[in-house]
Amino acid sequence: MTGTSPLDGVRFAFGTLTVFPVRVTRWDREAARGGMLCAPLAGLAVGAAAAATGLVLLLLGASPLLAAVAGVAVPAVLTRGLHLDGLADTADGLGSAKPAEDALRIMKRSDIGPFGVIALVLVLLAQVAALAHAYEVSWARGACAAVVSATLARLALTLAARAGVPAARPEGLGAAVAGVVPARAALVAAVAVTAMATAAGAVLGPYDAVRTASAALLAPAAAEALLRHCTRRFGGVTGDVFGALAETAATTALVVLSLD
Repeated sequence: MTGTSPLDGVRFAFGTLTVFPVRVTRWDREAARGGMLCAPLAGLAVGAAAAATGLVLLLLGASPLLAAVAGVAVPAVLTRGLHLDGLADTADGLGSAKPAEDALRIMKRSDIGPFGVIALVLVLLAQVAALAHAYEVSWARGACAAVVSATLARLALTLAARAGVPAARPEGLGAAVAGVVPARAALVAAVAVTAMATAAGAVLGPYDAVRTASAALLAPAAAEALLRHCTRRFGGVTGDVFGALAETAATTALVVLSLD
């Protein structure tokens, strides 16, 4: 097998995590490793699109609330709603209180149960409220929050795909990417994203640098707590769990970034 080109990882990340017209040419473990390491890059692109949409609406006279709604809707559209769907399915699985096999079967159903609905409503409300407040403080802060939260959401995927985290099923996206990222590479990615997020906040001021650094630490921590619970509960990760981790990290980041 030929070596993996860095572009294979970029294609894998954008082709599986976004709707951008990128053709995935390799689906093997090496490409998956590169793809999960490039996941924050895909998040950066999604966040930039969300921030740009919000800023355009503000320039046209829209309210911060409407800009925030757009800032939450754009990532959902650009990811085909997969992360939100994963959040709902994971909530249903966890809320069922059934054995792992039965909970995984519940998560594979196409319908959404009461736990999934509650999780979606609360998460979307929290994201919109947090982003709206950030835009009310300043347009720059709101745009920064949109970009940083989307990037941290995908960093959670990189960290969840590290070696030692098993797959709950032998098939599916979760199985394809589970354990593909070396632990050291995942740590390097986390440090790099944290440094870039802090630098972005520093452009707005010293306190913003502290706030973005805090978000970069707390968002992955919240996702890690959920990851460990899901691993104990289901025996490993699934594609739905990855989606739930992304939304958990994004929500945590937005809440932290909205604090005065």
